[in-house]
Amino acid sequence: MVVVISFSFVLSGCSGVLSDQHKEAENEVSRANDEIAKHNQLFDQARESYGSAREKIEAGEDPDKQKDKITEARETLQKARGSLQSASTGMQNMRELDVDPVIKKYGGLLSKAMGAQLSSEAREIEFYGIMEKDPALKENRDRALKILSQAGDDHKQAEKYYADASELAKSNPKIIDLPPDADGENQGSAPNAPEGQQNGDDSGG
Repeated sequence: MVVVISFSFVLSGCSGVLSDQHKEAENEVSRANDEIAKHNQLFDQARESYGSAREKIEAGEDPDKQKDKITEARETLQKARGSLQSASTGMQNMRELDVDPVIKKYGGLLSKAMGAQLSSEAREIEFYGIMEKDPALKENRDRALKILSQAGDDHKQAEKYYADASELAKSNPKIIDLPPDADGENQGSAPNAPEGQQNGDDSGG
């Protein structure tokens, strides 16, 4: 799952309504960055909870005793996804403002990237839901692996849009200023399913 790009603007000075529109765009960016920070923290917590459960299942511990951890992962990821949805809404709002076309295009690319990532995270939440009922994936391994594969596809689409947005920003440094870590970190695509008696082609890392 990609960590969403953190971004900020450098805008040329202007007056009147247009200046107000630029300020509103900057406010949307600030709010989005706050939501993105919340998302990333919660996302890491969700993956940590799931990773702990998965390790214990693969070590031979009772899978049913890991249900609480898997539930914790699902609920935490749902909260993370809510923060990402708020950030995405901010980017959609920015596209309606009277600002430089480059900024509108940038916001549009980020909105598309977040949309693909939201889809990926929705599939991951669905995967956790399956594991809550069948933590060893004895009955639902094929279905779970299919969902993880779809999540991985969504992740690749999100990465493409993020890369396009980053390139647009780098080619317009007088309009969009990216911080040094703006390319983000790649946390892998979808999580791996626990290994079991049935061997499957797990997706992601």
